[in-house]
Formats: sequence, structure tokens, C-alpha cells
Amino acid sequence: MKLNKLLVLATVTAMLGTAVGCSTDNSKNQAGGTDTKAPAQEFRINLSAEPPALDSSIATTNPTFTILNAINEGLYRLDKDGKPQPALAKELPKISPDGLVYTITLRDGLTWADGTPLKAGDFEYAFKRTLDPATKAKYASMLAWIKGGAALTKAKPEEVEAKKAEVGVKAKDDKTLEITLEKPVAFFTDQLSMPLFFPQKSDFVKAQGDKYGADADKVIGAGPYKLEKWDHEQQLTLVKNDKYWDAANVKLNKVTVNVVKDASTSLNMFETKQVDLTELKGDQFKMYEGKPELTLKKEFVSSYVMFQVKKVPAFANAKVRQALGMAIDRKALNEVVLGGASIPSTGLVPGTVSDGNKQEFRKVAGDTQPAFDAAKAKTLLAEGLKELNMTSLPPFKLTSDDTDSSKKTIEFIQAQWKQNLGVDVTGEPLPFALRVKNMQEGNFDTLIGLWGADYNDPMTFLDMWLSDNKSFNYMGYSNPVYDELVRGADKEVDLAKRSKMLVDAEKQLMSDMPLSPLYFRTRPYAKNVNVDGLILPAMSKEWELKWVNIK
Repeated sequence: MKLNKLLVLATVTAMLGTAVGCSTDNSKNQAGGTDTKAPAQEFRINLSAEPPALDSSIATTNPTFTILNAINEGLYRLDKDGKPQPALAKELPKISPDGLVYTITLRDGLTWADGTPLKAGDFEYAFKRTLDPATKAKYASMLAWIKGGAALTKAKPEEVEAKKAEVGVKAKDDKTLEITLEKPVAFFTDQLSMPLFFPQKSDFVKAQGDKYGADADKVIGAGPYKLEKWDHEQQLTLVKNDKYWDAANVKLNKVTVNVVKDASTSLNMFETKQVDLTELKGDQFKMYEGKPELTLKKEFVSSYVMFQVKKVPAFANAKVRQALGMAIDRKALNEVVLGGASIPSTGLVPGTVSDGNKQEFRKVAGDTQPAFDAAKAKTLLAEGLKELNMTSLPPFKLTSDDTDSSKKTIEFIQAQWKQNLGVDVTGEPLPFALRVKNMQEGNFDTLIGLWGADYNDPMTFLDMWLSDNKSFNYMGYSNPVYDELVRGADKEVDLAKRSKMLVDAEKQLMSDMPLSPLYFRTRPYAKNVNVDGLILPAMSKEWELKWVNIK
């Protein structure tokens, strides 16, 4: 059945009954609706956003990382406890006593999905392609931990090949990869599971040119599944990869991923048994509380409003930014829009993220974000406008995704700013890919963003806002004090001192308020009870499919 037909059926179902999922006397058919059972070992999922190009060098979003993780693989894959397990590597790395050199041996007989051999050189090619400044990889800074990596990212065109030769990643032979770091990175083995560190088939990548990763026939991997079909903005179809080294333990034959932005439609597709997994939005969460289908995904993810401090003169004033942040009732946002599933923010770094010194960062840092205070926000706005010689804020836009929940978040913040500050703002909901593009180009006034941890450490949330971080500092924020704290923590080997520097950095960021956190995300899902082995990771990916089994 085509996706558009599924959407029509789901929409009709929604029109016929507005109390979907509320009844408690229909236990034999809790999902309700027609009995359109999935074929054996087929898993059907709703995803609220289309992934941009499936190119592991330029990927920055969860939907992209999620699909890449299904169709390709790194040296290691994280298990249900978030621990790295050998994947394309046959064992965990051998690490030199100084923590700088990683020697990794690949499994025997590895192939790409087309049956051609996969070699250690495919990792070397991928890492160097990501670091090549011509690739314009946003995440190149993470590979810059590799010796010579930072120098390559800054190389002039005529220097690139020479700098590539100096990068500390070498295929010693077809099965042995050696990686040399600039400094010890305690979580580097974990990082090698990220799509950023996946291998790439050089001749295939070069043949596709700038279309690499854009369509199903322009993608190749070595993971549990293959991308068989991609109907953009509608559906992705994955099938089992029989050439995968661990194919015997992959149970699913087919995975169908529907791109469905409307929350009601998405839920009705679950209720009518057209999908096996969908995220619950807003008050849908309360519908499923206490039911066996409810599954919670506890994430290292923060949501926040960014202020374009460089291009919007009014937002260059800290008091204006502080006022807008303090005028948002984060507890009410969580209850009214998010259904109470998430946690109102108290700083930028979420929940149980480690401080890098065996403690939870939030417990060490405490509440660094100013509390909601409409009266104080109004006073700060008046002071800020006076300093700017303005009587009111000029017209501006609040940008976010065009999903149902994102639109509701825009409307909530619009109402808060109007009610508490007398400020009118125009909402700008955009398709996910366009919103990301505009964000990355700094083409916004204010924008609701999300950031998920790439590793379990506060640095993954804090180094983004360094003055010279052109990859992620979309607001143009700059503060030498903040820079010194973050850079100092990056070099500090005393873990207690490092933790304090990171805490002080967050306090400085929350004082300057170039962004105003909203919530730490916990995402509720409705999952059919016959789905076993699904992992909902805390970091980077929406879901992990390798071990899924339909009982």
C-alpha cells in the first residue's frame, strides 16, 4: 500500500472518532481499527522528518544518523546499554599506553552490500574526505581529534594532499587500521560507532559526485540493511543485507519508514495497525500512560531558542535576550505542548549527562538558567531597549519545523511573549531540511533548535558556542571568557578542575543567554507489544534496528 493511501486511511479514521486510544473497554483490540497485519519480520515505523542526504561526512541530524546506522556500520556498534561492541572490527581496539594510538583489526571477509571487498582503506578514505575542507563537513571538528586533522581542515587547496598524507589514520594493510590522536580522548572508542566514522566506498562516492547520498541508488553501505527505495518526503524502504557479516542474527527482512509530520495522522496509523512504532506527541502521551504499548526514550537532548546576535541588532543586547528567555514558562510548555513527558530545562546540559568526573553534571552545576519570571523579564526588556535607543522590538520571526508539535511550540512561545512582554512575533514553520539549511546558514531571527549529545560529556553541548566554531555557532555568539573556560577544559587533565571549568562555562552561557533552553527531551513512543529487541538510544539516533525481532 502506498504511503499516500495510508495517510488517507489514517485521516479518515481520525475524522470518524476523536477519542482514539482513550477507551479502556476494548482490551482485545487496543490498537483498534482494521486488522492489516504486517508480513512476518517486517517492521513499520513513522518518522516525523525526512533525512537530508545520507552522506556520513556531512550528516548532522538524528534522522540521517538513524538511517545511516541501519544501512552502514562502523568499527563498533553501541548495544542496549550504550557500550561499544565489535562491529566491522573483530575486537575492541588495542590502545597504546599513552592513549594516543589505536590499532584496530577488521573482521575476515567483509564486503559492501554489492559484494565487493570492504578494506581498512575505506575508513582512511572516509576520515580524510570528512576532514577535507572542500567537503564542508560540519562535524569535521570531531575528527580533528586525530593527529593532523585540524591542520587538514584549514588547508589551502594546494596544501590538501600533503596535509592528508600527514593525518594520523593509516590503513597498514587491508585488515589493519591505525589511528593516532592529538591527545587522549577517553570516549574515542564509543565515538567510532558514530556514522561520522563509518567507511565509504571511494569509487562509488566519486562516481556519484555531488549527488552522493541523495537517492536510494546513490547510497551504499555495509550494515544490516540496504536502502531499497526512497520516495522523498513520503517513505524509505530498507531490506535485509544478505552480505552483512552478521546477517544470520538480523531477523527483519524489511523495514518501512514513513515520513509523517502530522501527529494525529501518525497515531491513527498506529491505532489502525498500519505501523508498529510511532512517537507520541503532546497529550497523546497521557492516552497511553499505564498501557503496555508505551515506551519511553530517555535522551541526552536539549531544546532551546537561539537568538541571531550577529544579524539582528536588537539581539546583540544581553538584556533583551534574557528577557525573552525568562518570559517563557517552561513548566507550562512541557505540560501544555509536550504532554508532561519531558523535563523543563534548568541549564543547557540535560539530565543525567556525566560531568566527566564520575558525577552527573546537573547535580554538580545546579540550576544555572534563570527561572521563569514575567515581571523581571518585562523590566529587563525595558532596560535593554533603552540601551539600544529603541522603544520596542522591531518585527522578527520565530522559526521551527513544520511538524504538528513544532507548530504548537511556536504558538505557545508567541503567546508567552505577547502576554508577558507585549511582543508580537511571526511564526515560521519550515520543512525540516529547509529549517536545518537556514539554521546552518544563520538565516533566521530566532529559531527553535535541538541538540543531542554525540558522547556522554558536557563538552558535546558547550564547545558548539566557541567564537570560532563556524560549524555550529549559528547565532554568532562570542565571549572571550566563555572561550577561555571551554578551551581550558578541553586541555585540562585534572578531571575535577575540568568539571568546574565546564560548569563555569555553562553559567557564563546562561548569563549571556545567546540561546534560551526550553526542555530536556524524553520522548514517548507507542510500540506494538510483539516488537522485541528495539533499542531507543539516548544519543545521536532515533532507534537501533539491528536486533529487532517480530514475535
